[in-house]
Amino acid sequence: MSLDLHVGARYIWIMNGYFLTTVVVQPLVGQAADILGRRIPMLVSLSLFTLGSGLCGGSTSLPMLIAARLIQGFGGGGLFVMTDTITADLNPLRDRMKYVSMVMMFFTLGSFLGPIIGGAIVDNTTWRWVFYINLPVCAAALSLFSLFLRVNHKREGTIAQRLGRVDYSGNFILVCAVVSILIPLTWGSTTSSWKSWHILLPLLVGFAGLIFFGGHQGKSPVSPSCLSGSTATCLVLWATGLPSCTLHGIVLSWLSFFLPVYFQILLESTPLQSGVKLLAVVIPLAPAGMAGGIAIALTGHYKIVIVADFVLLSIAVGCITTLDANSSTAVWIVFQVLAGLGGGLSLTATLPAVQAPVPESDVAIATAAWAFARSFGAIWDAAIPSAVFDFRFDELFHLIPEPSVRDLLAHGVAYEHAIRLLIEQFDAQPVLKEQVIHVYT
Repeated sequence: MSLDLHVGARYIWIMNGYFLTTVVVQPLVGQAADILGRRIPMLVSLSLFTLGSGLCGGSTSLPMLIAARLIQGFGGGGLFVMTDTITADLNPLRDRMKYVSMVMMFFTLGSFLGPIIGGAIVDNTTWRWVFYINLPVCAAALSLFSLFLRVNHKREGTIAQRLGRVDYSGNFILVCAVVSILIPLTWGSTTSSWKSWHILLPLLVGFAGLIFFGGHQGKSPVSPSCLSGSTATCLVLWATGLPSCTLHGIVLSWLSFFLPVYFQILLESTPLQSGVKLLAVVIPLAPAGMAGGIAIALTGHYKIVIVADFVLLSIAVGCITTLDANSSTAVWIVFQVLAGLGGGLSLTATLPAVQAPVPESDVAIATAAWAFARSFGAIWDAAIPSAVFDFRFDELFHLIPEPSVRDLLAHGVAYEHAIRLLIEQFDAQPVLKEQVIHVYT
């Protein structure tokens, strides 16, 4: 994709554009689900995701691809919220875990199976089919939802009265805050110094905006009422649910972004082989998620599951940092399995931590807050680790004596080029190849 569209260092916007609209739309969709019902937001979100996928596949330039990803993100963010909201509507709180565990299991499996399917597609066709493959699935889903999606939801007043209850000011504050955070994160990873005021000022403004948003109250606030109070349930919500799902999403996404770098650069795997090797993380996710959901359903306690999850994840991530080109297959498999077990445990634990303190009337908005927190972590998924990676590479690229190779990989583009094709260029120069691999390590 980068080579076809001549993306260069701007590749980060292909990911961050999607994350931006995914994050900002979720609280609005949660509010729309309470005001308009579940059916309309679900169908609109699915339609936008379908449209965005088609436009992404047909993109002929970077601006067109970014615009298409923005549209796709609006749809994806809405789907994330509405799937969990409808699941919550259909089941009482104690029984939700069994069904939420299945939803989150498939969501996470899709996130990790994506590199396998995408690698196979890229190896055999073109990157455009990574997006086109969504179209038949989305078309089938649209047909089924149009025919069978009927969720009873009490709506009061006329459409005009319900639209008048939308918290437009709250949504505006949220959009401005998230954009103010995302743009400097992207600049810092591509063009500017992290010490520059161009980076620090908008970051501070963005976080100040999020704090202001948390205390904002409209007629129908975009965050559930307990988020702005000082009750014990509110403290539980902030101390366990929202921060946990943000951090959980960040760690899992970092693994899905950077384990392929290890496989393709250090182990010289193809994109497809890299995706297959990620199965060591993927396979434990489902049974661990189901075990966590069953434990919560049986005991009614979610905190111990969250704690166990982060203990396992911390150990796994620490072990993964020790991997190098000489690590045995058994070692990187065991480390990934440990990460999968840890990552799977709390797939279903953070949502009840958010839903439990709020009344049933606020379930959709609370679910949107949970989805927002998880997706907000995604903003940091690519920007921060890729920036740190590129910064560290630039510190070490002097270890590569060949000037042309240094020019190719320096100045914030090392992560962009971290694919097997890069290493294959140096097969005839084994010493240079070893030097490049060493710096990437």
